Parts: sequence; structure tokens; C-alpha cells
Amino acid sequence: MLTHLSLKHFAVVSQAELTFGPGLTVISGETGAGKSLLVDALGLLSGLRADSGVVRHGAERAELVGEFTLDDVPTAAQWLREQDLDEDSTDPDPRCLIRRVIRADGGSRAWINGRPVTLVQLGELAAQLVEIHGQHEHQALLSRPSQLALLDAYARTTVECRAVAEAAGRWSALLREREELSAQGDVSDRIDWLEHQHAELERETLEPESIEQLLLDHRRQAHASDLIEASENAFRQLGGDDGPSVSRALQQVRHELQRVTGHEPRLNEVDGMLAAAAIQLDEATTLLDRIRGDLDIDPSMFDAIERRLARLHDLARKHRVAPDQLATRREALGLELEALRGAGERLRKLDAEIETARLHWRQAADVLGEKRRQAAGVLAKATTALIGELGMGGGHFQIAIEPSGSDKPDPNGGERIEFLVAANPGQPPRALRKVASGGELSRISLAIEVAALGLDAVPTMVFDEVDSGIGGAVADIVGQKLRALGASRQVLCVTHLPQVAAQGHAHYRVSKAAADGVTQSQVQLLDAEQRQEELARMLGGVELTHEARAAARRLLSDVS
Repeated sequence: MLTHLSLKHFAVVSQAELTFGPGLTVISGETGAGKSLLVDALGLLSGLRADSGVVRHGAERAELVGEFTLDDVPTAAQWLREQDLDEDSTDPDPRCLIRRVIRADGGSRAWINGRPVTLVQLGELAAQLVEIHGQHEHQALLSRPSQLALLDAYARTTVECRAVAEAAGRWSALLREREELSAQGDVSDRIDWLEHQHAELERETLEPESIEQLLLDHRRQAHASDLIEASENAFRQLGGDDGPSVSRALQQVRHELQRVTGHEPRLNEVDGMLAAAAIQLDEATTLLDRIRGDLDIDPSMFDAIERRLARLHDLARKHRVAPDQLATRREALGLELEALRGAGERLRKLDAEIETARLHWRQAADVLGEKRRQAAGVLAKATTALIGELGMGGGHFQIAIEPSGSDKPDPNGGERIEFLVAANPGQPPRALRKVASGGELSRISLAIEVAALGLDAVPTMVFDEVDSGIGGAVADIVGQKLRALGASRQVLCVTHLPQVAAQGHAHYRVSKAAADGVTQSQVQLLDAEQRQEELARMLGGVELTHEARAAARRLLSDVS
């Protein structure tokens, strides 16, 4: 719901701040005062293109700001999250701020919650927040998708629409799978190639730990003579049987220290350390002897290792991977080979699955279509009755439903719809988007919305000059219908009729005056007394007579 609208240097408005609540808010004013500028401002906040003409003369730029609550628009809140434009998600009263600046040179910029956005993004969000009905081409009800959405809301087809969309999605996924498999063509050559490549890899032990051990064995054999010589020298020096060794030297040191430990107790600690070192030395010598025994210069083994390493490197180059990644490559080839071997069988199964999915969609679409047709008849009848009440006697409203003409599963169902209207008796019904009279179009839109009981998902509806060309009892009815619609939706209405203005829950007056040779418009929220005066002006013109004031009081008392 729109809660706040701020205008600055916009057309003839220097600055205006408007607050809005639920129900029906009416906007009145003298001809040329600029009352429709509020509708224009909402249009620009909805992403319409602007030119420099909307910038007030002498100003560098016009600035428009609209604030909306989102508690009644979960789809808009979800859209903001998906676009990373949302505010604090824990706020129990989520809000959205839309700002647009139009410069005098014709350029413009837009922001949502302080973040810059494109006009496309602005339009996508605003389409979920505001719906404008008037004498402009951007009315939502002129588009077929909006008409279908309204009919579905009226028919309460949420479950059926979801079933149709899911069935169409399943059919599309299966079709894509078949197209991908069919695009592969004859895969026998590919299978033969894969089998050869896979078998070649299968003949080798390719696990990374096996390759690591092979490299270690290769280094050991390549340096076997050096390893043997170094091991023998080390063994001889550490604890060999002949000649001096570290082990004998350590034992001699311990013996000499033990003879004098009685004179210096701390030498016991030194002896303990040397004893531990002797144990470590014995273990090192034992391990060194075992290693020396394992080492052997074996030219045939070395050649075998070299040949295996060469094969692994050749395979790695062939498959363009590192040797330790050959096992992963082998698994990938095996999976592809398995998939291709089953491609023919899968294609045969897919044909049956696709046909089954199409039949499931057809069944779901038939259920949805029947529910739409039933609701269309009821909605058309109610709207036709309201059109007559709104001063278009003999007018007729229809909802044309015809097959889409394609057996291809469509997520929106199997039919196309179009709102048709005959504004006068004897005229053939025409598409709503082709109705020429703006006033008629506004009243028809009002009739549709009232007949639909405000089920349109958009929370804020704006009606611009909906009462154009009517008066008397019809004007009373228009006002009553707008007020009734305000029970379920926020409604803003620009009007010149006192009968309509009297029905508002809130009333703004737009007036103009010249200051320093420049015409300016001002917007004022009226209290009860001011509202009575405004209705009297709308009834009686410039001269406010006693009779006009009395009539204004009667209008207000009839509503209350």
C-alpha cells in the first residue's frame, strides 16, 4: 500500500508531501490545477519514460519519492529479496522506498531502497504495487497477461495453475533431454573410441597412492648405489663391529662419568640423558641395518619401473591430465560410456514419457480451462450489470476464451483470453485495449475491478478521471463503487464530481496560484470543514452559495 508520496519541482508543483491510508482517497481541484499530476508521478515511479518537460521551470531537476508497505504484497517482498534490494528481513512492518530523479536535460535515475536500479526493474516492482486506470496506454488491464491474472484470481485457480505449470515444466524437461540425446546422432563410433580409451586405462593401476609408491621405488632404484654406500658408512660409524664408532665412544663417556658421579650428583642427570641417547642410537642403528639389507641394485626392476612410468606419462599427455588424475579420467570415461550405451534405450523410453507428460498437462489444463470458463461467465455478467449502472446502458462485457491453437504444453494453460467490450447498444464487442473513449475505459476498468471484488493482486489502484462525461445518479453510483472497492484495496481517484468526492475516506485538494509571475500548484489534505467547502465549490462553482453548502452537507451526511 502507498503510504507517502513526495513531489519536488515536478511540473507546476514546487514541493508537496502527501500521506495515504487505506480505503478511498479522492483528489479534486480546478481544471488545470494539476490534480492529474499525482497520477503522472506514480506513472513515472512505475518506470514510464520521462522528458525534461516534467521538470519545473527554472529548476535543475524534479524528484519523486514513493513509500510503500509490503505486508500485503508478499510477491513484491520476494522480488526485492531475489534482486538483493530488500531491507531488513526481520522488520515486522516491511517497507519499500522508490525514488526517481528527472533532470532538466532529459536524463533520469531511479533507486529502490537507496540502491540504483534500471527502469525495467522499476517497472517490474511497481507492477506489483500500483495499477493505474485512466486515459493512458499504460493501464494494466489492457494487457492480456494482466487480464488472465485477474480472471485466475477471481476463479481462485492457484492450485490448478500450479498443476498446469508443473506439468508443462516436466514435459519441457523431458523434451530437452530427448533433443540433447538426439543431437548426438549415431554414437557407435564414440562408443568404440571410449571403449578403447577406457580399456587402455583399465590395464593400469592408476590410484594416486599407487603412483606415488611407484615414483618412490623409481627414486630408490635410481640412487640405489649411493643409498647402499651411505647406509654402510653410516652403520659402520654408528656401531660397526670393527674400528671406532659413535656407540663405543658413547659407552666410554658414560663409564668415565659414572666413576665420579659420587662427587657431583648432577652428573647422574647427564648419564640419564646419555643412556636415552644410547637407546635411540641402538634403534637408529638397527633400522639402518634393515634398510641396508633391503637395498639392492636390480637393473631389471629399474627397467620395469621406467617402462611403467613412461606408459603413465604417455597416458597423461594423451588425456591432457596429470598422472595422479588418470583415475578420475578413467571414471569419467566409464560414466560417459555407460550413458551412451543406454542412450538408445533411453530415447525409446523418453518418447513414451513425453507423451505421458503431455497427457498429464492436457488433463490439468482442461481442469483449469473449465474453471476459467465458469468464472468468466459469472465475472462478465457482473461486470455488464455494473457497466449499465455506471452510465453505459446497453453496454456489454465479455471474456473471450479460445484455444491457444497449439498442442504444445503451455505453463499458462491451453487457452487465450481477451476482455471484450461493447460500450453502446448494437455495437459489436471489441478488445478492451481498443476502446477509444478514455472515460469509458476508466469506468469499464472500475466495473471489472468492483465485479472482481478487489481480487486483483495489486494493492493500490489509481483511477484518473473515471467519472469523465457522467453526472447525476450515475456519479453517485461511481462513487459508491469506488468506496466499495476501497474496502479491499487502497483506491486513489482523481475526480471533478462532488458525488464521487463525497465518498472518499480522505480528500486532497489541488489548487494553483501565481507567485512572482510563476504558476504553482499546492496540495492540501482537507479536514471536515474544508472538505465541505470544496464540495460546495465543486457543486456551485466560484460563488459559494448557501444552497451549495447545504447540498455539500447532504452529500457528506448521506455517506456517513
